[in-house]
Amino acid sequence: MNDVDLARSVAEEAGALLLAIRDSSAATGKALGDAGDAQANALILERLRAARPDDFILSEESLDDRARCAAERVWIVDPLDGTRDYAEGLDDWAVHIGLAIGGRPTVGAVAVPTTGRIYTTAEACARTRVCGLPPRMVVSRTRATDMVERVGTLLETTRVGMGSAGVKAMAVVDGRADIYLHDGGQYEWDNCAPAAVALAAGLHASRIDGSPLVYNCANPLLPDLLICRPELAEQVLAAVAAVR
Repeated sequence: MNDVDLARSVAEEAGALLLAIRDSSAATGKALGDAGDAQANALILERLRAARPDDFILSEESLDDRARCAAERVWIVDPLDGTRDYAEGLDDWAVHIGLAIGGRPTVGAVAVPTTGRIYTTAEACARTRVCGLPPRMVVSRTRATDMVERVGTLLETTRVGMGSAGVKAMAVVDGRADIYLHDGGQYEWDNCAPAAVALAAGLHASRIDGSPLVYNCANPLLPDLLICRPELAEQVLAAVAAVR
């Protein structure tokens, strides 16, 4: 099984498990989110270690083995992106299975189990943007940061509220949005798989200063991200620079 098929298979299986847990568990709220995180993480680690025993894994839900820093291949996973949305019975949460090779987001699968959609680097193809319409910026359903709000106002965007990082990024991939801008603090597992899929789809994906996204760093904090239609990248980056 190649890397993309492995990522897809693991993301799909973890997503099905998370749905089953939510449907059958008597737990609610944080307890439900914790159960989903733990059980999906255990499944993902078991599958990846069995299929790729020589690779390292960086997961939000596991202790970090810093020996990974010297490795060429590191799987970077988020077993449940959008834990609060999951625990509250909402639909916009995801499973991220990413593979960084040489620090670059190379392989990715993002599963959105409630919709049955799995986005991968093998099949990603961004839909054409409808010209003449205001760009649509996907933002947090609760509260966007001041910088994101100011950029959105400067670019005269239409804002679309959604939950998890993976769901927001995939909204740009499948044409429901044009811009996903984040500066509120993320870690590598929050965006490695989404960035890999976005890049494979021909979208722009970078830090908000335009620099490349680099993974498998000693400190996995990766606090900001821009995923957008490539024709919008220059003006979004200029707007970010103007408001910072």
